[in-house]
Amino acid sequence: MKLRIVILSLVMVCLTFQGIVQPLALALQPLHAAAPSQPTLVSAVVCESVKDLSPQNPAIVFSVAIGKVFCFCAFDPVLQKTSIYHNWYYRDKLTNKIKLNLKTPRWSTYSTIQLRESDTGPWRVDITDQKGRVINTLRFSVSE
Repeated sequence: MKLRIVILSLVMVCLTFQGIVQPLALALQPLHAAAPSQPTLVSAVVCESVKDLSPQNPAIVFSVAIGKVFCFCAFDPVLQKTSIYHNWYYRDKLTNKIKLNLKTPRWSTYSTIQLRESDTGPWRVDITDQKGRVINTLRFSVSE
C-alpha cells in the first residue's frame, strides 16, 4: 500500500511539474524563433545637418533659407548587409527615392535634399526596407 502511495505521489509530482514546464517551454520558444531578420530602427529624425554621424538641429519645421534638409536614421542590430530606402514625398508626391546600404553590426546613415523656394509646404520621408515595407514615416514642413 505504501508503494502504491509513493508511486501515485511521484506521478502527481511529474504531472504537476510537466504542467508548469511545458507552458514555460512553449512561452520561451518564440523568443528563439523570433530573432529579427530585418535591421531594427533605433533612431530617425529630420534635421538641418549631420556632423560626425550625429543629427544636428532636428525639427519638424524648416526654413527654405537653410537650403538643405537631412533624414538621419540609426539601426541596431543589423544582422546582415542590406539596403533601406528614404522615399521623400512633397505634398504626397514621390520626389526622391534614395537607396542606402546598411552593414553589420550597427549602422547610421542619412540622405539629404536641396530646398528650393517652390518647396514650401508639407513633406514626409518614408523609410522602407528592400521589399517596400514602411519601417517609419517622418513628417515635416518647409516654410519661407
